[in-house]
Amino acid sequence: MSKVLQQPIGQKRLTNVAVVRLKKHGIRFEIACYKNKVLSWRSGVEKDLDEVLQSHTVYSNVSKGILAKSKDLMLAFKTDDQTKICLEILEKGELQVAGKERESQLSSQFRDIATIVMQKTINSETQRPYTISMIERLMHEIHFAVDPHSSSKKQALEVIRELQKHFPVKRSPMRLRLIIAEPNLFTLLEKLNAWNANIVSKDESGSQISVICELDPGFFRECDVMVRNLQGRLEILAMSVHFEGDTSVDDYDDHEDVQPSLPKESTDSVAQLSEKLQKQAVSTEKNTEEEVKQHKCNTCNVFVGDAKQYRDHFKSEWHRHNLKRKSKQLPPLTKEECLADVDLDDSRADLKDYSF
Repeated sequence: MSKVLQQPIGQKRLTNVAVVRLKKHGIRFEIACYKNKVLSWRSGVEKDLDEVLQSHTVYSNVSKGILAKSKDLMLAFKTDDQTKICLEILEKGELQVAGKERESQLSSQFRDIATIVMQKTINSETQRPYTISMIERLMHEIHFAVDPHSSSKKQALEVIRELQKHFPVKRSPMRLRLIIAEPNLFTLLEKLNAWNANIVSKDESGSQISVICELDPGFFRECDVMVRNLQGRLEILAMSVHFEGDTSVDDYDDHEDVQPSLPKESTDSVAQLSEKLQKQAVSTEKNTEEEVKQHKCNTCNVFVGDAKQYRDHFKSEWHRHNLKRKSKQLPPLTKEECLADVDLDDSRADLKDYSF
């Protein structure tokens, strides 16, 4: 005679569950949600409540399957509508995560904070930016601990202030264009001098004067208010300015992959290339009006164009290739010469793979 398998009645199995917990009036309430859906709901990406909740039920303990009592719901929420209570817990409650998930979240936020610090700081001695690995090492040395309940940007500013106490770290200056009337120029220059701002250029067009300067971000709001009071206009040209204005943090990471020396065949044409570059420099100096409007790349020794073209130029293979040549104290190449040189290096690399 076969035995009948007895199943527990009223027990609901919850698998792959994420618990959101809210304590109110000294009573703990929990709801069962799908993983990776709570954050999507709170950020506004997910709109369907059924895709977030595993059940429209309020528990006092999800893992044990204990339901919340109706009198406790009325005491804490003034209603026994399970869906409304679930919405409040979903909005105000604390998401319970496992140890590995919490460690992964903290590691990701630590990396985000280090990235913000890297983008906003430079070495006060060399005026060069730090790499992401250097920033992370310095953060470990000051024993920085991530606060999961605080924003990454706020913590990054706190890290910068702490790093400035122990290491040569300072905020990277902003590049601004200030456009004001000519009678207010003296007031503006006096204030910029008090802020230790670096004036890059001044351009007079009619009754207005355009001043391009590099300013510490801590004075940005005060500068903005002052320009508005002077009936002027402020434009942000760059959020972060590095030494010589032609380098970025990504370029320094590329130097680790640079080979120590170039083949001997390429050194024969260095003198010819330098003569060509000198001729190009002489020809570009003739157009003084274009120099005011355009930005010069000191690495490639050319004028690039407006601000957008100037930023796009840093991402090009031409600029990266000349940066590698600059690290070896070699003259820069033109765009056409750079393409030929890159093709030559690729062909040599292919031949090296097939050499015996």
